[in-house]
Amino acid sequence: MNAISKPTMSLVDAIFQRRSVRGFLPKTVPEETMRNVFEQAQQAPSNCNTQPWYVVVASGDLRDSLRDQFIGRAMAGTPSAPDFSYVSKFEGVYRGRQVDCAGALYGEMEIARDDKAGRSRAALRNFEFFDAPHVAFLCMDRSFGATIAVDVGIYAQTLMLAMTAQGISSCAMGSLRSHPDLVRDAFGLEENIGVVFGICFGYENSEIKANNTRTTRVPLDETVIFKDC
Repeated sequence: MNAISKPTMSLVDAIFQRRSVRGFLPKTVPEETMRNVFEQAQQAPSNCNTQPWYVVVASGDLRDSLRDQFIGRAMAGTPSAPDFSYVSKFEGVYRGRQVDCAGALYGEMEIARDDKAGRSRAALRNFEFFDAPHVAFLCMDRSFGATIAVDVGIYAQTLMLAMTAQGISSCAMGSLRSHPDLVRDAFGLEENIGVVFGICFGYENSEIKANNTRTTRVPLDETVIFKDC
């Protein structure tokens, strides 16, 4: 096992500094650093220590090939065919938070609400992997359900915090579950391996307007109840 590299910040700093980055430099993450952050993520907890995540990482020519295939599907209007069902429409306060997030992002990108062409172009950026030099696809057995998917989510947060602590930016992307057959073909995966979502990562390009986006969190009392009797 590689020696674990020292983080550049505290855990608390990493928690508050981690954010979704949507524009990356072409600079690749050194292999040793990459292996280190994934080694650290492996310490994530899981139900009965089953460690149900299965992760594949594309870089270089494979990353380029996957990007081109995802873009081709998007441009052709090929319907998505995810391995796992997910909520496609939010209601109530959740819809409000979603709208606020979109407003903050499109506002920084100077894309008006009625600018359909601009929004389509912004959506296509997902399948360009935001120019990230690396993309990880987080997978699990297709027989698993929501309970096990929680473990994969815990792994993902652990991974992104480990990346943040090493100065690596990331963006978790639900859109990358859209065409799991491309991922299975690229990595020679068995049909029972399903793609839950993807994470693009690398080094932030500070000149990308989308990276100026900042979102807020609701007050603690809206999401957590403390009670002792």
